[in-house]
Amino acid sequence: MRKEIVIKHLSRSTLPIAVALALWSAHALPQDTETGSREGKLAFNTSCRTCHSIEEGDNRLGPNLHGIVGREAGSEEYAYSPALKSSGIVWDTATLDRFIENPAAVISGNNMKPYGGISDPEVRVSIVSYLADAGSEAAGSD
Repeated sequence: MRKEIVIKHLSRSTLPIAVALALWSAHALPQDTETGSREGKLAFNTSCRTCHSIEEGDNRLGPNLHGIVGREAGSEEYAYSPALKSSGIVWDTATLDRFIENPAAVISGNNMKPYGGISDPEVRVSIVSYLADAGSEAAGSD
């Protein structure tokens, strides 16, 4: 009889905890995406913003990266290197990741000097995700 009472008591006390955890988990998912966007924006601003913008038409020392995913390399109005213009690359997330890691390995003769790349794969993923998400939208919050 004592075991039965303890089990019923545990069931009643764990149910609210399970419900709370389920609600918390569901609520945490959008925050994870928001956190990822913030991390991507921070990584972009730290590593890329000196030369690039994600605002359409805002070319700086480097070209704007608005809508970069799916775009042909060297296709925007900008003075690209001949190597980049003739590369035939269409930027996808995998190519961007490799380029951000080591531009010279992807397109020899590019003008991304003195940029040497980002070795941390997590930082690269956050930047590429940010470019894919925010770079294709009206990104006035740069």
